[in-house]
Amino acid sequence: MTKIIPSSWQDMKRAVLTVSFVVAAFFLVLGANGASAQSSDPVQTGSVGITGTISTPPPTKGATISLPVNGQKIDKLPITVAGLCPDNLLVKIFKNNVFGGSIQCSAGNFSLKIDLFVGKNDLVAKVYDALDQPGPNSNSVSITFANDIATTPSRVTLTSNYAKRGANPNETLNWPIILSGGTGPYAFNINWGDGTTPDLFTKQSPGVTGLKHIYRQPGVYNIIAKVGDASGVTAFLQIVGITNGPVSKDASNKLVGSTGNRDTNGTTTIHKTLVLWWPVITILPFMLVAFWLGKRYALYVLKHKA
Repeated sequence: MTKIIPSSWQDMKRAVLTVSFVVAAFFLVLGANGASAQSSDPVQTGSVGITGTISTPPPTKGATISLPVNGQKIDKLPITVAGLCPDNLLVKIFKNNVFGGSIQCSAGNFSLKIDLFVGKNDLVAKVYDALDQPGPNSNSVSITFANDIATTPSRVTLTSNYAKRGANPNETLNWPIILSGGTGPYAFNINWGDGTTPDLFTKQSPGVTGLKHIYRQPGVYNIIAKVGDASGVTAFLQIVGITNGPVSKDASNKLVGSTGNRDTNGTTTIHKTLVLWWPVITILPFMLVAFWLGKRYALYVLKHKA
């Protein structure tokens, strides 16, 4: 095998630089490909985008129910539940530990309408952050509902396994709600909170009903679902729809936007852009060693040629 010896220091320098740049390019490509495999949307110029969920502490401050008052007797439905809350958190109202409705806290206040069970209802408000982490419970308010309708056997009710669901603008938001009790047929009235015409439809029997809607603009929307059965008894459910986009407020100081990206289950994913420096740090020792070996080899060649 023929041994190739550089004819001059300049030739050796060029050879070492070539090898160094090849090694550097290899590690840079390897690093970019590894990061791209972790990123679902690496679209930022000049950096590698990584998508992930950032863990944050749960809320430390809860809501306070100021309306209705403890011991109040109710004979008309729905009722308004209102009070104070940490801004931008989701407020869920529970009646006897059953989900009764939800709303996004705005300007430190919440107010929503809920249905009630017959007899005693213990109301508690719970706040949740964007990652669905709960904060402390509110004060408990005990009220009683009783009237002629309350004595109707198998009274119609509406509920849902979701307090909040989301979709991207111009994509279909799917929301299953659960209808039980009452006497069919049932008449539904769904107000989606975006100024569009309410959805009106009928259903012959109770069970799970899939609601569908397309929001055109980003926002936080209060959805109000009503249903009446054949006997004229009605049920009521208020929930929160989310469409991806920046937070803003309208003229009435109500939230009309949201932060982060939410999937159809309401889960929030927070996106961060991160510049990866580790490929450069990794190749730096290789470059220094290559230059040192090149210099030593060049001195060796020059010494022996002399």
